[in-house]
Amino acid sequence: MAKSTFRRFVVKKMFDRFYKSPERNLIKLIDWADRIDRVGQFSSERAAIRNAIEDPTDPYYGYIRHIIHDIDPEIVKTASMNFFVNSNLVGGPIQDELRRKYQCNIPWAILLDPTSACNIHCVGCWAADYGNKLNLSFEEMDGIITQGKEMGIYFYLFSGGEPLVRKADIIRLCEKHGDCMFTAFTNGTLIDEAFARQMLRVKNFAPAISLEGFGEATDARRGKGVYEKALKAMQILHEYKLIYGISCCYTSENYEAITSEEYWDMMIDNGAYFVWYFHYMPVGVDASVELLPKPDQREYVYRRIRNLRGRKPLFAIDFQNDGEFAGGCIAGGRRYLHINANGDYEPCAFIHYADSNIREKSLLEALRSPLFMAYHNRQPFNKNMLQPCPMLENPDFLREMVEESGAWSTDMQAPESVEHLCSKCDVYASNWETKAEELWENKSKEL
Repeated sequence: MAKSTFRRFVVKKMFDRFYKSPERNLIKLIDWADRIDRVGQFSSERAAIRNAIEDPTDPYYGYIRHIIHDIDPEIVKTASMNFFVNSNLVGGPIQDELRRKYQCNIPWAILLDPTSACNIHCVGCWAADYGNKLNLSFEEMDGIITQGKEMGIYFYLFSGGEPLVRKADIIRLCEKHGDCMFTAFTNGTLIDEAFARQMLRVKNFAPAISLEGFGEATDARRGKGVYEKALKAMQILHEYKLIYGISCCYTSENYEAITSEEYWDMMIDNGAYFVWYFHYMPVGVDASVELLPKPDQREYVYRRIRNLRGRKPLFAIDFQNDGEFAGGCIAGGRRYLHINANGDYEPCAFIHYADSNIREKSLLEALRSPLFMAYHNRQPFNKNMLQPCPMLENPDFLREMVEESGAWSTDMQAPESVEHLCSKCDVYASNWETKAEELWENKSKEL
């Protein structure tokens, strides 16, 4: 029996036994994880989980029980198998081997846009106006996932447009690739009981519902009633005992509201298991630089999220400020890449430039293309992990990479030159540098 097959067999048996008496078997579960991870790949994470299991005063003590009692056991088994075993213990060594063999980046996850279409019209978003003009076919998405699995990649995300415009095809992909974990950044308005039943059937899909804040802020951008529809979606997902979370973009206008105690309590009260925070990016010819957070505002977010996730039972990722945990920029295939609805391989969801397309190059060929190799050869873009991005904090790097690779603009609204984009980041990068150095120096002293 192959090592990966044996691990999957052991995990399945372990969870079957675990759910016969989950409270009693929690410690046995983490003991088993300690034994199977002999190289200590996730030792610090397991130590934190062990404390959350054993210590009633730990803020995540209740969160662990939330997972056990409020998620369908078969969903927990599948998610654990696909995310932890397949994506990491099985896929990780394959990715490492290919990195050594081809001397290029091999991602851990792939972000796909099934469509450019959207069912609502958000202020400042091109998707609804652009319409249903660009789509990846089921066969094209299936092909990317098939190639990815051969490279040890078992985690796939969907964005758009509104990805759930294509929810039938997404469910088909989840069903066909039952060994992968899938998620989608969605406005939530297309989640109904019929879709929840499909999620419960395939067991390997977990949506992240996008919110800008409470009702007034969300509806002001997304349309009247969208906030209530998002809450209704979470209610349905909770009733069907499914995994789900929230996605937030912080700007100079909403940064306090979406990092408040009240906002976190709202997410927790609505049963969310995770939240992704994204820094506003001035991408697009009409993007507003006024929405870029000021240095003190970004510092506020940095401190608030770290404070809250140490006290509140919610798994939170701060995409721009958590660079230290990922060794800097994760784009360009280092940990992930983006494929837009036109099939262009982009280094990042926020970097709309490409030199390759899925209809012309395989996934591996794209990862060895000039643009992706430019990323590979320069990462990390800054020794300070609070300045990870080649656009937002180190714009000269993006200028260089686009120019030397001959990449083109893939912006679906209007082509944007790299100079136009980076010029919007120059002042921001300069202003943030001083604050980032101060924060990083203090962080280094703590370590």
